[in-house]
This record gives sequence, structure tokens and C-alpha cells, in this order.
Amino acid sequence: MDIFGNAYNAGKSWPTTIVTSRQRYGCCGSGNFLYVTLEHMKRLEGEVLNLLHDLGESQGLLELEGVTVDPHQFLGLEINPRAARIAEMVLWIGYLQWHYRTHGKVSPPEPVLRDFKNIENRDALLSHDAVDLVTDEAGKPITRWDGITTRISPITGEPVPDEAARAEQYVYRNPRKAQWPTADYIVGNPPFIGASTMRRALGDGYVDAVRRTWPEVPESADFVMHWWYIAAETVRAGQAEQFGFITTNSIRQTFNRRVIQGQLEAKKDPLSLAFAIPDHPWVDAGDGAQVRIAMTVGGREVDNGRLLQVRDEYRNERDQDDIAVQLYERRGALFSDLKIGADVAASESLQANEGLTSRGMMLFGAGFIVTPEEATNLGLGATPGLERYIRDYRNGRDLAQSPRRVMVIDFFGLSVNEVHERFPAAYQHILERVKPERDQNKDRAISQNWWLHGRTRAELRNHISGLPRYIATVETTKHRVFQFLCASILPDNMLVAIALENAGSLGVLSSRLHVIWALAAGGRLGVGNDPRYNKTRCFETFPFPETSPAQQARIGELAERLDAHRKRQQEQHPTLTLTGMYNVLEKLRSEESLNAKDKTIHEQGLVSVLRELHDELDSAVFAAYGWDDLAAQLVGRPGATTPLPDKPEAQAEAEEELLRRLVELNTQRSVEEARGHIRWQRPEYQNPAAATPLPSPLPQGERGPVEAVVASEVPPAAAAAGKLTWPKQMREQVAAVRDALAQGPLPTDAIAGQFKRSPKAAVQSVLEALEELGMVAKSAENYSLAR
Repeated sequence: MDIFGNAYNAGKSWPTTIVTSRQRYGCCGSGNFLYVTLEHMKRLEGEVLNLLHDLGESQGLLELEGVTVDPHQFLGLEINPRAARIAEMVLWIGYLQWHYRTHGKVSPPEPVLRDFKNIENRDALLSHDAVDLVTDEAGKPITRWDGITTRISPITGEPVPDEAARAEQYVYRNPRKAQWPTADYIVGNPPFIGASTMRRALGDGYVDAVRRTWPEVPESADFVMHWWYIAAETVRAGQAEQFGFITTNSIRQTFNRRVIQGQLEAKKDPLSLAFAIPDHPWVDAGDGAQVRIAMTVGGREVDNGRLLQVRDEYRNERDQDDIAVQLYERRGALFSDLKIGADVAASESLQANEGLTSRGMMLFGAGFIVTPEEATNLGLGATPGLERYIRDYRNGRDLAQSPRRVMVIDFFGLSVNEVHERFPAAYQHILERVKPERDQNKDRAISQNWWLHGRTRAELRNHISGLPRYIATVETTKHRVFQFLCASILPDNMLVAIALENAGSLGVLSSRLHVIWALAAGGRLGVGNDPRYNKTRCFETFPFPETSPAQQARIGELAERLDAHRKRQQEQHPTLTLTGMYNVLEKLRSEESLNAKDKTIHEQGLVSVLRELHDELDSAVFAAYGWDDLAAQLVGRPGATTPLPDKPEAQAEAEEELLRRLVELNTQRSVEEARGHIRWQRPEYQNPAAATPLPSPLPQGERGPVEAVVASEVPPAAAAAGKLTWPKQMREQVAAVRDALAQGPLPTDAIAGQFKRSPKAAVQSVLEALEELGMVAKSAENYSLAR
């Protein structure tokens, strides 16, 4: 058939296609998204009808009643009855506005408004028989602190929970999965609620019901991932064509990425990502809050997904809530981290790097933090032994910006009676400043052990025990910088501590190679949309180079000089910050002009010297990997410590090749470890039964493809014999942990040690979930089955 005939037949089929297409929105609110979808469908309908008119189709067919887009094709679920009614009216208003713009004063067919019942007033996740108020034995409602209201303490003058502000507790009777109406396309922006705030926002009863009903969604995942999972399952089953959601940009974080990756890697009918914008500015229409969002579209059998990334963004001078963006597009296979290129997200954690990293202390009470003067008043320097329990403390701002010079009370290892008897002044301090807040925490372990930090990080204490220093980096920060901290300093939860004391390790981590890997493997977080260093994805997957003694010495020497240089200049200039120094370094590499403030920072920080040290270090690490060809393309370029969105094509290609090689090396190391050859970072700590790490079978630059690893030279790992495989599904993981605890009380490490690859983080996550549900109890560092 000729081109005209093809266009005619295609156009003639489009009205029927449009009017039979049904769109569904799983949490429709007041209907804004459905209205926008209706408007776009009407525009598409108009384009098709205009084409048919131009091709000679009669006006009668074009106006045939029923061959049109109207509100009955747009379905919604909304739990708020008022919002559900508003959503339905918004659809009809939008439809009528479009009709009168198109047809003038011609009235639409009667009846004008029809009750299609397409906006359902119900929960999108749960169906249930009833919602019951929780009461005590006397029939009095059980309540909790509402999680929001505070009062001023008459003793400390600081805000503390207001015990009078109570919220009633509810349980859901016979909760079960809600069934969504059948639709061709699913769109929406479900609630932006993080996993850690779900209970405060939604209540314990609802959260417990959701988690019991939807065990397929990890408890660490954000609330929105329940919608994402349901929509993905629907599309994979062939019950919908595609889905598209707006979520927070934390969808790329590991705890959310697991949901996406499971759908993309499903053995049967895997999902494909057809479109993604990983990071986009967004102003909430309700409160004007500025957040960062991601957009994803899932479908089946998509060959080349579209990745749109924000290259530049700027505000409308007249309307500050209007943010314009400049996007650039790439096409290819989209991975779970919403990236195209090397599949960094699929890299495996390496045993060689496990058991060395931890986030710092999670206090659950700002009253633990004291100034040196306050510490002195509490007895530091006068009360024997107190120096062991009041220590220097550092958080992310202390490292990246100006240090606060604060200390922290840390009574780890002491009972409350011991604290009361030995250190009464410090006891009273936390009694007044910590206990009121902890009393309101529903986590029994946290409320009962109020004199201890909420997360005491026993594993971190073990990691750094006996070390004079360790490596630390700020978890979420603009510039990815690593430095040594004295082992006497306790790190905050916003720091990632790496229990390695040798300067060679600091040098590799500080190199451009590792930073590029960390930027690709991690996510973004915070108001500043800064890169986040996830210890599991960024550190444990990273394949360190096999270095000769000379290479190790050279990298170590440069790392020591780098660390000393920054600390020396900051000591000499107390207002000098690492962020300021690296902002100026980035300007030097980009050949940008320095303003007066930049010039002061350049002089105080000797930033040109800093640049030279980094360039020499990068060259030395590239040489250790045997990748000098990439060094020529990357050393000295901008974007070595922070993301560079608009990078030259040659640099982008070189970074993509670097990631490809690192992914391949990660795969090679995984194969080696499966055969028993593990290149421990700290063999004396990680694997004390082995004397020394095994030598590399081949020099780094001479290795062939993954299949070339020689297995006959590598003895099997005796420690792995007889160990169980850690289950992939949550239900089986819970059963495995309960079986382990049936033997008696055990710490996390002992439970994880019963499984191959010692999945400590996963075991800890299951234990915390079971503790939250009251199925296990924690005493000190041991867990046991609840009686």
C-alpha cells in the first residue's frame, strides 16, 4: 500500500485505540495528574481527527458519539473521600473546558455529567474488614506520642516530646492486598514517605498491616515502592501496557533499588525501563517545599530506554516556584540505578572488603553531645575512669565544614546502675536531656536502654579495636573526600567509617578511580542533592588493585602527604573548610576565574599543591591497575571528587570505559572468591585462620577475561564448607534467622557467620524487623527468640 493509504488506515484506527485505552492513577488526590493525562489524550485525539479530516474523512464519522476521549477512561483510587469527589469533578471540568474550546457554544451530549464511578474512595494497598481502636484491659484507648508536638523542658530549656499530645492506635482486621481496576496505563505520584518515617506518618497499625500484606517489598524501602512493585507486576503479567511514576530521587538508593532490580532481573517476563529522569527539581504544590524527584516508566521488551538528565536548571525571575531545566538525552539499556552504560548496580559485594565498614553512632538523643567545658563540669579530668566514656565526636559537618569541637557521652558496656554509681553527674545530665525523648520511642530496646546510644555499633567498635586510626568519609556530601581519624574519635551516623589504617588504602579510596565508582554505585540525597556513599554498594563491591611493594609505598606516601597537607592548612586557618578547598580545586581544573573569596581559600589551603598531590596520586593508582591509557584521558580533569554533569565527550567515554573495566574486574574477583581465592584487605582481622593473603595468579596488567582465572592454584576456602546459602526472599530470610536463634541467644556476627559470604547487613536488617514486631528480643549485643 502507498504512504497515503498507510497514513489513512493508521489514522482511522487511532480513535478506537484512544477511546478503549483506560488510564489508572493509584493515589489520585484531587485529580491533577488525571486531568493532565486527559488533556494530553484530548490533544492526541485532536491531532488524529485533524489528520483524518485532511485525508478526506467525513465530518459525520468524526463527530460520532463514543469515538472520543471522556472521563470514563480515567480511573483513580483515593482514600480521602473529599479528594475523591474533587478528582471526579476536576476530570469533568477539564473535559467540558476542552469541549467548549473545541466546539464553541455547541452543547455536549446529554446527560452532561455521568456517574461512571471511576474514582473509587478506598485504599490503594489494603483491603480489610474493619479498623479497630486498640484499647487496654479497661477499655481505654492505647495512645502514643504523636511524634510531632514538643514542649520546652523546665530543666534544660530545650524542646522535649509533649507527652500530652497523643495519637490513638489502630489495628486492621483481616488485611489483604487491594485489587486495582484493570487499565492500559498506570500513572501517578504516590506519597513521598520514607521507610524511617512511615510509622510516624501513617501509624503503627497501618504500617504493620502493609508490611504483613506486602512482604515482597523490603521494609527498608520507601512507601512509594509498594506502588512501583504492584505496577511492575501488573505490566509483567500483561495486564497493563506501561506505568509511570514520580517518586523522590531516593528511588536510586540501594534500599529502593532492590525492588527495581528484582523486576528487571526476573527470570520470567522481566520488566524494562522505557524512560527515566533520575534527578529533577520539584516544588510541592501543597507546602512549597523544594525536593528532588525521579521519573520512571516501566514496560515490556523495551530495546532502548530513554535517559534524560538535567544539565542545567534555573528559576523563573517572576515565579520562584517555576524551575526551568535543560535536559540532555541518551538511549540504551536502563539499569536499576537509572543509568545507561556499565552495569555498576549488578556488581557483587566482595568478601575481601566485607566486615570493615560501618556507619557511625546513631545517638537517638542530642543530650549525649557536650562541649569540652560541659564535659569538665560533669567530671572529666577529675572523676577516675570517665575519660573512657566521654570522647571526641565528629559528624559530617565537622569534617566537611567547620568542626564543632564537641564530645559525646558513651556509656557502652555499662549498666544503668553502674553509670548512676560511678558517674552521678553525667547520669543526671542524660537523665534530664535524653530520657524524656527516649521514653516516647516505641522501640523497646531504645526506650529501655535509654542511657546508651540508640545504635551502639558493636560491629564498628570491633572493626577499629586495636587500630591507631581509621578512614572516614561523610556519607552525603558534595565532594567525596576520605581522611584518617584517630581511633579515639567516635564517628556520627552521618559518617562512614572504614577500618583500614594503612595509607595505601586511603590513597586508592581518595583516587579518581574510586570516586567515579562511588558516584556511579551510590545515589543522591539531601536538600543539596549531594552524592551518597553507600558502604555496601560503593566500598564492598570495589575491586582494589593488586600492587607491588613499590606501588604500595608510592601510593601510601602520596596519601600521607595529602592527608597531612589538608589538616595542616586547616589547623593554621581555622575557618578553612574542606568543601571550600575542593570547590576552588574544581574551579582550577575547570579553568574558571577565582573571585576574592576563592583566592583567599586558594592561598590559605595551598590549593595548587593540593591539586598536584591529587594528580600524582591518581596517576599512581591508574598505574597500579595497569590502566595508564585512561590516566592520560582523566588525570587533572574536573569532576574528580564531585559530579560533573556537562563533561567533554572524550572524558565521558573514558569514565565509561573505566567503569566497564572495574565492573569486569569485580566479576573476575567474584569468580575467584567462589573458587576460594580471597584478597583480604585486613587478613589478620577478616580471616585470622589464614596466615597471609594469596598472591595474584597474574600481574594486574596481564590478566585475561574472567574465564582465564586459574582455579587449580587456589585451594578451596575451608571456612565456606558446610555453610548455608543466604535466602533471597524475605520470608525465607526470616525463617533462617529464627532457625539460627532456636540454638540460643546469638549476636549478629555469629548468625551471619552460619551463611556463605557472611551477610551481616542483611541479617541485621531481619533482626531489627523481627525485634520491631516483638518476635525477637535483644539483650546487650545478643538476640534471642521472644518468649
